[in-house]
Amino acid sequence: MPMIEIRWHGRGGQGGVTSAELLAKAAYIDGYIGVQAFPYFGAERRGAPVKAFTRISDKEINVRSQIYTPDIVAVLDSGIVELIDVTEGLKENGAVIINTPKSPKEMNLKKGRVYTYDGTGIALKNGLLVAGLPVVNTTMLGAFAKATGLIKLESIQQVIRKNWPGKVGDKNALGAQEAYDSCTD
Repeated sequence: MPMIEIRWHGRGGQGGVTSAELLAKAAYIDGYIGVQAFPYFGAERRGAPVKAFTRISDKEINVRSQIYTPDIVAVLDSGIVELIDVTEGLKENGAVIINTPKSPKEMNLKKGRVYTYDGTGIALKNGLLVAGLPVVNTTMLGAFAKATGLIKLESIQQVIRKNWPGKVGDKNALGAQEAYDSCTD
């Protein structure tokens, strides 16, 4: 399998960097030998647009740069789509997964296979909140599993529960399951 590169777009405080790291851990559980996760550092502050990256491969990864031509783009906040071109550099037949209650066609993106799910609604329903704001990173991981088929939902739920033991982990794992079940293309 060739190396798969994922670019994450979100806002500070939504857990994009954590998503990138948890996906790498789940990929390792699923047998991928090469895994990387890292943030792009800029003017980070709560609510500001941020990027993070994940690479997964069945071989060792020696590349250490940002991801400029992703296979998959994960968008934690659909409002970012209006600010920047999230499909910039997206490989042919690439996928874009967006947290939005809209359908994929309503997103009107010019490139990529588009998948949508209502991660914010799922987070609110399940009480996945930090400082009163919905946190959608774990729901995105469930949607990612469904849209790509690259990582097992069970592996994602395992790393979620390990990262947040107890009720918090269980609620987040349930949110990932609901996102998996509701993700459409």
